Amino acid sequence: MGLARRDLLIGLAGLPLATVLADRRLARAAAAGLETVTISSAGGRDISAALARPAAPPAPAVMLVHEWWGLNDQIKSVAAALGDAGYLALAIDLYDGNVTADPAVARELAIGVRPEAATDTCASWIEWLRGHESGTGKVGTVGWCFGGRWSLNASLAAPVDATVVYYGNVKRTRAQLASLAGPVLGHFATRDRWINEEMVEGFEGEMAAAGKSAENHWYEADHAFANPTSARYDEADAALAWQRTLAFFAAHLA
Repeated sequence: MGLARRDLLIGLAGLPLATVLADRRLARAAAAGLETVTISSAGGRDISAALARPAAPPAPAVMLVHEWWGLNDQIKSVAAALGDAGYLALAIDLYDGNVTADPAVARELAIGVRPEAATDTCASWIEWLRGHESGTGKVGTVGWCFGGRWSLNASLAAPVDATVVYYGNVKRTRAQLASLAGPVLGHFATRDRWINEEMVEGFEGEMAAAGKSAENHWYEADHAFANPTSARYDEADAALAWQRTLAFFAAHLA
């Protein structure tokens, strides 16, 4: 790595995450610092992801699942931020390389995801992280919207130590939640028309019935409030949710 490139990455590490995410040039630079890794999944498919390594391994691992836009620079930048925070951070790809900024295309990509293949991808990466030479064996997951749903699905398919859901679909039965090993942290918005209070209250009831731990927080905001590129972005709530996420991982992945 050249000195200019190294200096740029050091400078990015000192910036608030929201600042990097809100600037496409900074997000692109942060994303470019990640390593592309490819493995053969348990189902025999070649799958790729973007890896951020911690400065002082061994470290706990976090698997990130992208929004319905695909594995873009924004999600890779969050992985870079987690790497700077001392985690082995892996941003996975459930779209086989497809990325879009068009809502109509994003909707088709999300609908087109095959649950069996996505589950295979998530579970394979979790096991890879759990056995990684730079890891401690502890693994957490985090995802946003589409990725929030798959953060939870991943934790059901290959139990992890901590799960974070940002405004993702959490409609599950106690039977489906039986395989959950670690606690769940949820971030939800009061003005969200899709992931609403009825769904979350139902989830809390099913989690309690299954004997599982759920810590949910509500924000006076709208869906996608943590995405600086969204018109619904709420800087204060996004910062608070991120602080809570880091604290949750610190508590359960240490």
